[in-house]
Amino acid sequence: MTHLFSPLTLRGTTFTNRAWLAPMCQYSSVDGMVDDWHLVHLGARASGGFGLLLTEATAVVPEGRISPQDAGLWSDEHAAAWRRVTDFVHARGTRIGVQLAHAGRKASVHRPFASATGSVPAAQGGWATVGPSPVPFPELAVPAALTRAQVAAVPAAFAQAARRSVTAGFDVVEVHAAHGYLLHQFLSPLSNQRSDEYGGSLENRARLLVETVDAVRAAWPDDRPLLVRVSATDWTEGGLEVDDVAEVVRTLVGHGVDLVDVSTGGNALAPIPVAPGYQVPAARRVREVSGMPVAAVGLLDSPALAEQVLAEGSADAVLVGRGALRDPHWALRAAHELGVRLGELPVTPEPAAAVPLERVTGTGYQPQYVRGAFR
Repeated sequence: MTHLFSPLTLRGTTFTNRAWLAPMCQYSSVDGMVDDWHLVHLGARASGGFGLLLTEATAVVPEGRISPQDAGLWSDEHAAAWRRVTDFVHARGTRIGVQLAHAGRKASVHRPFASATGSVPAAQGGWATVGPSPVPFPELAVPAALTRAQVAAVPAAFAQAARRSVTAGFDVVEVHAAHGYLLHQFLSPLSNQRSDEYGGSLENRARLLVETVDAVRAAWPDDRPLLVRVSATDWTEGGLEVDDVAEVVRTLVGHGVDLVDVSTGGNALAPIPVAPGYQVPAARRVREVSGMPVAAVGLLDSPALAEQVLAEGSADAVLVGRGALRDPHWALRAAHELGVRLGELPVTPEPAAAVPLERVTGTGYQPQYVRGAFR
């Protein structure tokens, strides 16, 4: 058996292999609702042999969407729509996780294949954005700095979405703290100029991420894995560096995180040396410093390269994005290329049963929000 097609167990969940589908925005939702597009997109990859599918960035509040066409999980109706997808994926014998996100200052932008670029005006369905400080991402609107009360509401929103993820039938939750979105914005000195307990030192800048992880872990079943995606470097002077992020990940070890998905960039316009495996050294360094299991990502489209990354101990799983867009059956093809017979592939155990929403919401976090701001 290859490394790529050996099982991996995190908490009470076993993944039949370590070839996982990376989160990829589809920009195809209306009011945050997933539909047939998402069923077909994820269902096709579920049939393609992946050990885990991760959804696109799924907003925990309406104003947390990257674009007006992003998926969401801020109501019971959203959970019911996602349940249709997760049921189909489970019927194919595959695990599925939801990536919970808030885009912060990078929210309310035109989807990439629209004719317009930049921030979406309110007249076209856009909204005012928020961030740790009134520092805009290049060519986007200036965000309003979150008040301390609004910062305190962020973990609440993630926790409520995590509760809905249970009734939606997800096996895994991933907290999105990468690619220049809100939690990454707090981590990075490029976007965080606060002078309170959420700004300044690395420990302070990581405070909101830790609080959000704690809130999600408390809302998420103990036997189901919790992942976090981080950007290990901002690729620019004055920004986050790999060892900074590795120290933050070391902190997360004591907060119920089971694996960190290591990407890079997204919080600044910077020259990035993109090439197959270009982010693997960052994943390896985070793994060495923190002792946390990690997943590597970044043009790992070659099965041989994916196998090498695992064999050399740089990561515990690999995430495939663009390669899986081109070939929904990437994992089955990889097994063939690596000499693994279908009969030798492990069988996925029965997924954990979904729990009715009323049994998991309890009296915990109950976020309230209005358009453009937390309350």
